[in-house]
Amino acid sequence: MGSLLHLSRLAAMMAALCACAPARSETISIEGTARTYAVQLADVRAAPLVIVLHGGTQTGRDMATRTSWPKVARREHFSVVFPDGLNRAWSDLRSRDGRMGRTPPDGTDDVAFIAALVGKFVGDSSADPKRVYVTGISNGGGMTMALACRRADLFAAAASVVMNLTDESAAACHPSRPLPILLMNGTADPLIPYEGGRGSSYFAVDGFWSTERTVQFWRRVNGCDEAEESATDLPDVDTGDGSTVTRIASHCPEGRDVQLYRVNDGGHRMPGSFSDTRFARLVNYMFGPQNHDIDGAETIWSFFKRFPAD
Repeated sequence: MGSLLHLSRLAAMMAALCACAPARSETISIEGTARTYAVQLADVRAAPLVIVLHGGTQTGRDMATRTSWPKVARREHFSVVFPDGLNRAWSDLRSRDGRMGRTPPDGTDDVAFIAALVGKFVGDSSADPKRVYVTGISNGGGMTMALACRRADLFAAAASVVMNLTDESAAACHPSRPLPILLMNGTADPLIPYEGGRGSSYFAVDGFWSTERTVQFWRRVNGCDEAEESATDLPDVDTGDGSTVTRIASHCPEGRDVQLYRVNDGGHRMPGSFSDTRFARLVNYMFGPQNHDIDGAETIWSFFKRFPAD
């Protein structure tokens, strides 16, 4: 009896582990180049699909393990895909001169890669074509805006974390239609300065627009009023994280929302319900503090699920 009880408990533990198993790895060919991604499919067909783009130097797996996207997807019954950028970077709308750190190989077409992923999951009825969303952090946030600029027709909404536009990326941005968009930026970001220009980090580059100017760009694209509609200070749930959050709403036509989560004294980090690193002191020093008052994935999904595509 004791052995059976032990086996029963072991089976229960294994089932729990399976429920939390990491997304499986898959490959797709884009113009003869093998592109990799991880995917966690929903338990229903024709489900919403969220594409999550990592930051520079990261991988899709990093986003799967360091954010709550897998947990939120299981609870809310949507599929989530974590693509890998070549050389751990994305070919957004900036040239090499306007970037820091890694860049993809010349000729990389990440718009085609993400479009192919959307086509695959819509084509096999895994995803609802009216409920496909894209989000990303840092370089992945830049790639998210590039997709909103180049293939807005594929998505119902987008969300960019810790990234602003530049003269170069804005000039190359010609969305085919308005797209609801959420931005989430920290005011103490040493890489992508909230006020624009060049960040305080040794690795920063110059030329970023301010977050306010970036938000106003998307307000114009979506036909919104130029000024903010309201600013709401959210509860300071974790008083020890050194930051707070203010939600800034825009007055927009229905279905074209532009929303900003300003992380006051927040760094180049995605807010989360748990730490995004094992080396908190070092990462805080290099990238600024992580906010724990909100969870980035939870907040973005709450925004996304309001918007099925027209």
